[in-house]
Amino acid sequence: MNTDSTPLPERVRPRTLDDVIGQRKLIGPSGALRRAINAGRLPSMILWGPPGVGKTTLALLLAEAVKRPFIALSAINSGVKEIRDVLSRPSGMFPPVVFIDEIHRFNKSQQDALLGAVEKGQITLIGATTENPSFEVNGALLSRCQVYILEALSRDELIQVVDRAIAQDIFLRSKNIQVESYDALLRLSGGDGRKLLNLLELVVSAHVSSDQLVITDEGVTTVAQQNIARYDKSGEQHYDIISAFIKSLRGSDPNAALYWMARMIVAGEDPVFIARRMLIMASEDIGNANPTAMIMASEAVQAIRAIGMPEGRIILSQVAVYLATSPKSNASYVAIDDAIALAEQTAHLPVPIHLRNAPTKLMKQIGYGKEYQYAHAYEGNFVPLNFLPDELKGHKLYEPGQNAREAEIRRSLQKWWGDWYGY
Repeated sequence: MNTDSTPLPERVRPRTLDDVIGQRKLIGPSGALRRAINAGRLPSMILWGPPGVGKTTLALLLAEAVKRPFIALSAINSGVKEIRDVLSRPSGMFPPVVFIDEIHRFNKSQQDALLGAVEKGQITLIGATTENPSFEVNGALLSRCQVYILEALSRDELIQVVDRAIAQDIFLRSKNIQVESYDALLRLSGGDGRKLLNLLELVVSAHVSSDQLVITDEGVTTVAQQNIARYDKSGEQHYDIISAFIKSLRGSDPNAALYWMARMIVAGEDPVFIARRMLIMASEDIGNANPTAMIMASEAVQAIRAIGMPEGRIILSQVAVYLATSPKSNASYVAIDDAIALAEQTAHLPVPIHLRNAPTKLMKQIGYGKEYQYAHAYEGNFVPLNFLPDELKGHKLYEPGQNAREAEIRRSLQKWWGDWYGY
């Protein structure tokens, strides 16, 4: 029997950066964070990635690598008072690394409390988030931090996590474990390394009297079903439910959307988190098919902050039903991703000379802006003019969706740019 009450993920937590599984682009020999550490530097940063990929471990090891004190806070349990208590401590010659898990849960005043200390170098901030920091971290703080994206662990890396735990942990080694199949372990943990290790320990503990254990898909599934309540609590179940909620909105099913929202409300999920996810969905999945959807979702975020719960549930319900029953289009979402991919491939192309600004006499003399035609000087406020680099002339990125609102947009584009872009 395992007499150590420390959870398995903590018992086998990597002790050095070289022990970390995954994230080679950041901490491999030529990774950005590895280079910074080798140079003795550690910038304030936001670590953005899915749950269970090692954000907390990475923060701890980075602090150890530069020999800095490490202070960990959780945005769930900490407020402005706790932040100020940390900032009031003497920092000595080496400012501490302050790690804030789930920093997206901090409100504006809590994030603002960190600004001065980060700016003055009083602390090195490492924030961890599963949410897009562009939406969840205020601009002033974000501009003072590097954002590093952590990738989901691959199948091979997750198998490495299991094999290493079996080889390193004293309790697991004593069970003479043989893994017949990893499929159920990987499927039920959903790519989350912490969840994977918790499930592995759960399976082994269910056979505590055995001196030899063969792990099978059937055995893992049986144990997981028997312990589903305990397992979900330790496994960040709300990520699965928010996924079901968004997919129900996208799929135009208000009944399912309300059910999954109610599950989150009953579980005590942050209502602002729910509202923010609806705001993202309104742009990503509805877009110009119904521009009012984004206004509704944005107002919901502000209204929930103003009135809170339980009355906020009514606002959440109204907006969820509105989004679910709205016409849908992901045309703008697809267009910007295509545009970014094209921009990455063609960043060397110059701005056409007729589009360049000419603030100096010399620039005017060499032709900057010379052939530019001012749209408002022409009938209908339009004149056909190439606004792309010459090499990309006529390259279409935006394709209007199949809905009434974007049908109007398509007609306008056909009138203006029909031959040019092929609308």
